[in-house]
Amino acid sequence: MSQTHKLAAAVEHPAGSLPSLPSADFFDFESLLSVQEQRKLNELRQFLATEIAPYAKDWWDKAEFPAHILPKLAALRLSTPTHRGYSNLFAGLVIAEMTRVDTSIATFFMVHHDLFIEALYEFGSKDQQDRYLDDASNLRTTGAFALTEPDHGSDVAGGLQTVARRVPGGADDGGDYWVLNGAKRWIGNGTFCDHMLVWARDEADGAIRGFIVDGTLPGVTRTKIENKIALRTVQNADIVLKDVRVAEADRFSGINSFADTNHLLRGSRLMVAWQAVGQQLAAFDVARQYALDRQQFGRPLAKFQLIQQQLVDMLGNAVASMGMMVRIAQLQEDIYTDSKGVRHGGAQMAQVALAKAYCSARMRETVAMGRSILGGNGIVTDYRMAKIFADAEAIYTYEGSFEINSLIVGRAVTGVSAIV
Repeated sequence: MSQTHKLAAAVEHPAGSLPSLPSADFFDFESLLSVQEQRKLNELRQFLATEIAPYAKDWWDKAEFPAHILPKLAALRLSTPTHRGYSNLFAGLVIAEMTRVDTSIATFFMVHHDLFIEALYEFGSKDQQDRYLDDASNLRTTGAFALTEPDHGSDVAGGLQTVARRVPGGADDGGDYWVLNGAKRWIGNGTFCDHMLVWARDEADGAIRGFIVDGTLPGVTRTKIENKIALRTVQNADIVLKDVRVAEADRFSGINSFADTNHLLRGSRLMVAWQAVGQQLAAFDVARQYALDRQQFGRPLAKFQLIQQQLVDMLGNAVASMGMMVRIAQLQEDIYTDSKGVRHGGAQMAQVALAKAYCSARMRETVAMGRSILGGNGIVTDYRMAKIFADAEAIYTYEGSFEINSLIVGRAVTGVSAIV
């Protein structure tokens, strides 16, 4: 076992119960990282083991978000890793490792960094970047991504009902501004975020616009969605916008169509596929430890053939999913810009959709086997597996449901659409 994996095993199992057993990264994909990236990933593991793992169950049970950890999380300097010179593989493994310990914290991180901050990088003006990026990157402020609506999820591209109307203004009142009206649903970080990227349809020409909306503006109402059975730590919100006035300076000038939305969703969809990998690693970790510790009929569960078969199937699913994601990360690196400034290459939406659909399907199988291995103890959060099992349902559905992602791939391989 490499030094990296020895450390990984020690972090995953602080009591040292499995120091000589292989990591769930059975094919050692992590060795593809640079030495610097491996060290940084292990720094993240140490943080997760000390600051997140001991408390994640209680946060989940209480449906509370641990805002006090944000300065410590910011100190890791992992915001949008590829903008800091890290590889796409490293960025994906960051999300997988966060998810391995707590899916909710990983989801918060993704919404803030891979959607809100990434939008500032991709579509923000120099002025907007100067005003917002530093505080957001260092988690002094937090962001959300407000696209989904109460009546439009998978069909939001054509059904977006939130509208924006431009109003001419003079120098005395700050210049032109926009008035937003509509509603959003399932907005992660929505109850407490400082800013939201709100997507709306321009009343004048029907174009899709994006706005940076301060969560405390008059006319913004945010209500926590209660009674969730997954991602309970994530504070999802229903948001109502009633005559909300937003300055022209806070409109993303680089956003003009849903294609711009898809550009961001492709990246976030990839990160959710990495979550599906992390969820499988978590299920395998917990199931293997339980199988070794739990005694039945006078011997550990791990000595039963059926249990070993389930563990092997879980591991196979995790390794296959990780292998697909490693290849996607390689495709992400293969981007070039031609003489006209047009970017080519990279992971295409259909490839990303296949990765998300496949990995989330394997994840559902894996966490079900893990819950089965724990028997009755698999349905209480005291043993972690119940939380892993429940959170998997959110991963299976958000950032494009399994069905929608499958149809995106189906359209690519047949040339005809079954969606519309």
